[in-house]
Amino acid sequence: MEPSPGFAQSHLRNPETNLVREPLSKPVKEEEDAQACAAISDQFFEELLAALGLDATALPGWWQGGPPRLHVQRWRDELGLSEAEIVTAAKASRQQHPEPPDGPKALDRAMQRAAQRKVGAAGQTRRKRKRRPAPATKPIADLPAFYAKIVNADGYLAVSAISNTMRDAMLDRGLVTAERLRQRGVR
Repeated sequence: MEPSPGFAQSHLRNPETNLVREPLSKPVKEEEDAQACAAISDQFFEELLAALGLDATALPGWWQGGPPRLHVQRWRDELGLSEAEIVTAAKASRQQHPEPPDGPKALDRAMQRAAQRKVGAAGQTRRKRKRRPAPATKPIADLPAFYAKIVNADGYLAVSAISNTMRDAMLDRGLVTAERLRQRGVR
C-alpha cells in the first residue's frame, strides 16, 4: 500500500492486525468466586450461616456467591480469628440483634471487637514491662535572665518573643539596655 501525498508513511495502518479484542476465556467474576470458595470451606460457611439463622437453601443476595466468602476469609486472615471464633462472634451478634445481618459487612464491627478481645486476652497473659516516666524538664527559674541572654546574643529574635512585661523586668534588673532592645527590634 502506498502512502497518499497528504500523509506520511506512519499514517498507514497495517490491515493484518486484528483490532477486535478477544473475549476472556472465563469471566473475572467467576474466577474471583472460585478463589473465594476455595479459601473458605463449605462446611464452615454453612456453620456460619446456621449461627446467623440463615437458611443455606434460600440465601439473600448479599450472602450468595464468592464476595461474602472472601469477606469471611478476611476476618480469618486479617483479623486473626479462627473459624470457631468467627462462629462464636456471629452467635453473640445474633443474640444482640434478632434479625439476621444484611451481609457480612454488617458483622465487621462484631468481628473487630472479637479480634480486640483476643489480642487483649493474649496481652494479659504476658507480663508487660513498666516504663519509667520520662524525666521532667526543669522549669526555667529566672525567665528575665533567660530572655536577656537571647536579646544580648546575635542570633535570630522574633519581635513578638519579648512581651512588654518581660522587657520591663529585664530593664528593671539591668540585664539589658534600652539601646540593645531597640537594636533587636523590641519596643
